[in-house]
Amino acid sequence: MSSARGALRLVAAALIGFAVGVPARVALADAVGNAPARAAGKSQSVSPPLAAAEALYADWLDALSGLSTVDSGLTRQVDGRDHKAWAERLRNVSTRLDAALASVDPATLSAEDDRALRAMRKGRTENVPDVPPPSDPKTPPIRCADARRSSADLTSLQVALYACFDEIGDRIDFQGRRIVRTTALQQLQQIKDGEVRRKLFLSFVPLWSAINAADGRDSPYRRMMALNSAETRRSGSSPVSNAAAALGIEDRQIERWLVEVLEAWRARSSGPPLEPWDYWYASADASRRLSASIPRESVLAISERFYRDLGADLEALGVRHDLEVRPGKAPLAYTDHIRIGRYVGTAWRPALPRVSANYEQGGLFILNELIHEDGHAVHEAALRIRPAYYSLGDDLFVEAFADVTAWSSSEPQWQNKYLGTSADEASSLRELFSNVMLDAAWSLFELRMMGNPGMDPNRLWTDITSRYLNIAPHAGLSWWALRVQLVRWPGYMINYGLGAVLTADIRRHTREAIGDFDAGNARWYPWTSAHLLRFGASIDTPQLLHRFLGRAVSPEALLTQIRRVGSVDGLARQKLGQTAIE
Repeated sequence: MSSARGALRLVAAALIGFAVGVPARVALADAVGNAPARAAGKSQSVSPPLAAAEALYADWLDALSGLSTVDSGLTRQVDGRDHKAWAERLRNVSTRLDAALASVDPATLSAEDDRALRAMRKGRTENVPDVPPPSDPKTPPIRCADARRSSADLTSLQVALYACFDEIGDRIDFQGRRIVRTTALQQLQQIKDGEVRRKLFLSFVPLWSAINAADGRDSPYRRMMALNSAETRRSGSSPVSNAAAALGIEDRQIERWLVEVLEAWRARSSGPPLEPWDYWYASADASRRLSASIPRESVLAISERFYRDLGADLEALGVRHDLEVRPGKAPLAYTDHIRIGRYVGTAWRPALPRVSANYEQGGLFILNELIHEDGHAVHEAALRIRPAYYSLGDDLFVEAFADVTAWSSSEPQWQNKYLGTSADEASSLRELFSNVMLDAAWSLFELRMMGNPGMDPNRLWTDITSRYLNIAPHAGLSWWALRVQLVRWPGYMINYGLGAVLTADIRRHTREAIGDFDAGNARWYPWTSAHLLRFGASIDTPQLLHRFLGRAVSPEALLTQIRRVGSVDGLARQKLGQTAIE
């Protein structure tokens, strides 16, 4: 998951110093710096008020990163500044930035600079932390228990539900020890005994109960969705519309595409219905075959080797990894920057990306997630853009791109090269697309919940998973509540499910342009950076994608990949030892 547009505000941490507070006269070239213009040998004239505002905007983004870095808990200081110093710098730069943005008269600007001004004003709003920093001694932190307060406002309620994933979801009690959520999900792939899998699955009940209580209309989740619906109507901004706009399609096409994809999967999922705790196990034969080849200590090294073979040396790009479990750490995997990339004088000062995750063990599930996050990191490093447009782009595009490389780990040629062994193609693809289809199911769930927030989420989830994934119905369980995005950023899951359409399309076009890259291709990173990644928010995503693909985005590439997956073997399902909930 990427926090590129600032919605997550989980910025990275590092013990690496970096320059801030560049004087306005020096930062003028920095603020104006535009990689495409420089590459073309063109000079660019920017009004002095806008140049000063843009320099402050870059400083402000760096200050946000510094403060969030310290508050992440990885280190007490960044560039010699602790929380107090960064908080003071952020307040100072914020005040100056607001005054500078307000002083710029759009009527005096060129069309391009007016667009840059609007981008900064939008970024100033979107990147502001919406809750007090966790280390602010005057404000007690919001806890999971606060979600029960009926008077909670939308943001407080979402933050409280988010806290549940840390306080409960990353403290799953199982067989006498506590494990984090990602470990529990991977264990569902590994545990042979169906009854033990059932018990592990039900160990999530305290988390689901904290989020959705007894599934009544006054449950924390259902209250949050009602408040979120009102806020969406007030703001006029919807994740559904944003996702559609990113692909250049109409809102109603999203549901049509999701249903089309899920129906294609349904045709390959016949046989006796699976219990929900068996879904992961039934599709994870590849993980079980390969787990011995992916111990915890090898996960990062494998990802780094793969990206080096793609022309993206993570170490040389300054990517910092924070993969250990520790109290209070964000309960999800994410990638962000330690500092933004920006021109200083005539030289480009590169971004410093950081990947954060909680890994207790290795395995294909964990490795795939890390390759995804490192995809965000190399995207960040590829940006060459003026500060006003500093962003990875629309969420759907960002998440879809990170899976372009992550999907490679399910190809036998990748496995043979980087693991020294491989699972058969049918098993590997079924495992990959079983997870992709879960994301598609969550996307459809969110789409319909946002369209009608009064719906019963348990019943909706049961209807979707039983129809398309052939999972036995258990409407008494809120097992849809396995993803933190559902409660903190409603609608974000659409970027994963619908994003799979774009992932498949990008992979197909890239292969056509530069050849196969599943087992490495040194052309991949330079070519992808030049044609897709470096532009940030300077080009609208639909225009960027149409230019890259040479046509509109289509679900056909994803449907073609699904057709590579054979039908489920009914006899294999019967060997799962399924156990019903009494």
